Amino acid sequence: MPHFPYLDVDRTMRHARSRDCARTKPAEEVVQEKPKAPAGRAGDTKAKPAGGKGEISAAVKSTGAADTVIKLSHPDKLLWPQEKVSKQGLLDHYALVWPRMHQFVVNRPLSLVRAPDGVDGQRFFQKHASAGMHEKIARMKDPTDGEEILFIRDFDGVAALVQLGVVEIHIWGCTIDELDKPDQIIFDLDPDEEVDVKAVRAAALEIHGRLDALSLPNFVKTSGGKGYHVVVPLKPSADWDEAKDFAHDFARALEQAAPDRYTATLSKKARTGKIFVDYLRNGRGSTTVAPYSSRAKKGATVSMPATWAEIEAGLAPNAFPIDDKTTLKQLAKADPWVDFFKQGKPLKRG
Repeated sequence: MPHFPYLDVDRTMRHARSRDCARTKPAEEVVQEKPKAPAGRAGDTKAKPAGGKGEISAAVKSTGAADTVIKLSHPDKLLWPQEKVSKQGLLDHYALVWPRMHQFVVNRPLSLVRAPDGVDGQRFFQKHASAGMHEKIARMKDPTDGEEILFIRDFDGVAALVQLGVVEIHIWGCTIDELDKPDQIIFDLDPDEEVDVKAVRAAALEIHGRLDALSLPNFVKTSGGKGYHVVVPLKPSADWDEAKDFAHDFARALEQAAPDRYTATLSKKARTGKIFVDYLRNGRGSTTVAPYSSRAKKGATVSMPATWAEIEAGLAPNAFPIDDKTTLKQLAKADPWVDFFKQGKPLKRG
């Protein structure tokens, strides 16, 4: 296993402890553990194809967001029946976030979670082309194994995904031009059901402190579910094995320092009462949900980039549903990930 001079466990532990001592408890925690339906949804029986009260549709028009040649069949079809979010509503969401989202999904290998009959129906994971897939969803062959890779070049590609009933867009941590050199490392915090969300937030902040101590830039987003994703941008130089080894060593360091809180082991037994620091998403062909992607979860939530200050103030992992004033308010703020790739550093190897 290669040596990584970044990983000085004792130093990062000291730094993390000093950060903990310096923090003060926020006066009020803004927690939304059970995504609430936006005002006006209660008792609705009719689909609102452009958003529950037209907020997203109006925002899209006001920003002059992305246009598409793709025509949705059955745009009123509900992908999230309980939340009354339709295919058109999902497309409007992507049109609104596209100026921020495009750098994370264009020309990247994709895996898709589809729910053609809505999230309450059958769902399946798809990596390869299928009948009826629009040409705007591009294809190429992986030069390593000949496997088909799907990717998109523009907003038409996203619209074609929505037409297919794609409810989650997952990405490789690389571009199609650099398939063997990742440009990001992700730590997916996956808590056991017994773990309180405050502990998951504390874990995200501890990882933030350790990465800061290693002089590695790091960003955070909500998962749209139970946890957070901490992401490190890279200048593509290291290969997948080196990136995964680094992520594994980092997760093991967390586990060794606090075995009652963390585990780096995938097995369900090892995860009981703990937070699984999922480093496995950093292998070649492994994927993670894209920033701004919808989630196939109750509440029609989004995996939303955030600031560390927002996490420290109590931001919940499922705080941002599609067609919600909270989400629109977040998108009205400055983009916290605007310079994500500009901050990337090469992963040093010893």
